[in-house]
Amino acid sequence: MDRLAAVRFNNGAKSYYFSTTLDLVKGDKVVVETIRGLELGEVIADLKDMSEFNLNTELKSVKRRANRADLEVYEINKIKAEKAFQICKEIVDESGLDMRMISCEYTLDASKVIFMYTADERVDFRELLKKLASVFKCRIELRQIGPRDKAKVIGGLGTCGLPLCCNSFLGEFDGVSINMAKNQLLAINIDKISGACGRLLCCLKYEDEAYTDLKKKFPKIGSKVNYDGKSVKVVGLNVISDLVKIDDNGNISFIGLDEIEKEKPHNNKPRKEEREFNKKPRYKEVSKKDQNTESQTKTVAPKKENTNRKESSKQKSSHRPHHNHKRTQNQKGNTSNGRS
Repeated sequence: MDRLAAVRFNNGAKSYYFSTTLDLVKGDKVVVETIRGLELGEVIADLKDMSEFNLNTELKSVKRRANRADLEVYEINKIKAEKAFQICKEIVDESGLDMRMISCEYTLDASKVIFMYTADERVDFRELLKKLASVFKCRIELRQIGPRDKAKVIGGLGTCGLPLCCNSFLGEFDGVSINMAKNQLLAINIDKISGACGRLLCCLKYEDEAYTDLKKKFPKIGSKVNYDGKSVKVVGLNVISDLVKIDDNGNISFIGLDEIEKEKPHNNKPRKEEREFNKKPRYKEVSKKDQNTESQTKTVAPKKENTNRKESSKQKSSHRPHHNHKRTQNQKGNTSNGRS
């Protein structure tokens, strides 16, 4: 049954998984095939069952356990890589290319040599490739890397006195921002918070989440707190020691977090009128009698409007009888004239 082997190359920090049927243990040297070719690696952990992982891609397999011949070839290739690095550096200087060579590495079968370099801008190295291919008689790969990868390849010691994180255990670079330094209340001194690569320290991310959680129980800087019966201003924090830096009318001092007086809760008890109002139902229940009376009032209302209309019509027609009276007289006169 195939199992997974975590393999690391050239004492790097990042490891890669390969499938194997061999009974390997931690520390064994193995020969594997990568996208660059055959390489010598080291097993850094015990083998794991493939059933523990949901793998959607097919993994490359371990070719064999490294023998004495493989180890000798590996050491010979390291010596050849040092010479190749010097030759490449001289050719670059003669060509006048703006690129700085960092390292050189041969694959185990010496079919390919990889040169790593840094440059501020993109470099046209087509002529350089031709010259290198004619000298080394193998495939040439020129790889441009950034400042952080440069520190990872070269290695060194950090400001803490320990080996660089990127060269010892960091497999991937996480994003680091200046806000992490501010969150940890560090002095924004770029020289002190930058690493060997010239970028922000990777370790700023390690404690950022812890500081965020610890600061939740502290008052905010610039806020007012009660201490010794007075209102003082918070001007600084020391979350590790649980200390608060206060300004009492120009007197700067540190006090413990537990020395800050908690504010008394406000008396939010409602007044008597409010309590009585809250006891009353907000919506009145309508009974059947109330519904009948409401329907009656609705039906009666239009009748009142009709009577008002009739009264208004009577008032308007109060002037008409005079004309009707004349009209009847004329009608009588006409009838009498017609008869006569």
